[in-house]
Amino acid sequence: MAVNREPILKKCKSLGISPMVMGVGKETKRNAASNFRKKESDYKRQLKEKQKLKFIYGVQEKQFRHIYEKAEKIEGQAGANLLSLLEQRLDNVVFRMGLSMTRREARQLVSHGHFDVNGSRVDIPSYRVKVGDVISLRENSKKSVKFQEIVEAANGRLIPTWLDVNKENLTASVVRLPNKEDLDYEVEEHLVVELYSK
Repeated sequence: MAVNREPILKKCKSLGISPMVMGVGKETKRNAASNFRKKESDYKRQLKEKQKLKFIYGVQEKQFRHIYEKAEKIEGQAGANLLSLLEQRLDNVVFRMGLSMTRREARQLVSHGHFDVNGSRVDIPSYRVKVGDVISLRENSKKSVKFQEIVEAANGRLIPTWLDVNKENLTASVVRLPNKEDLDYEVEEHLVVELYSK
């Protein structure tokens, strides 16, 4: 499996996204300032949006293409379906629950087998959760000092409305499928659709 070792802050700046989306750093005027450069071509804007989504969710090109093909087959708009499928990844759900500081960390924690889905251990970060699924931290992991520190540090994080999180038991249930309004970053998903439909 390929590992992205590019510096997060540098990549955030080049893609024009806030480091807060990645769970890194604090919002500053310098981070929030947009890039004022010469006019970008349509292709460059489309490619940038695709790279932004791949970077945020930690997905490589082949996997991203596969997710896009699934999104096209689902009824509705391909762009909205793509965002929903990316949000349904187990590593993203763990991050949204507040049980990791970043999606990269969530990916590692999932692959190390710290989480159950509907009572069964799942160690695949790309596992797609469905409505009604219950995601929980395993009993042995609840005693870990690492998770106690993470829960304290992520205490003020905003939890999306499509998840019903129980902070005492460290569980979450999927109430509904996520949509674009649940995202904490700006994205023009139609540009990704245009890029792949060429």
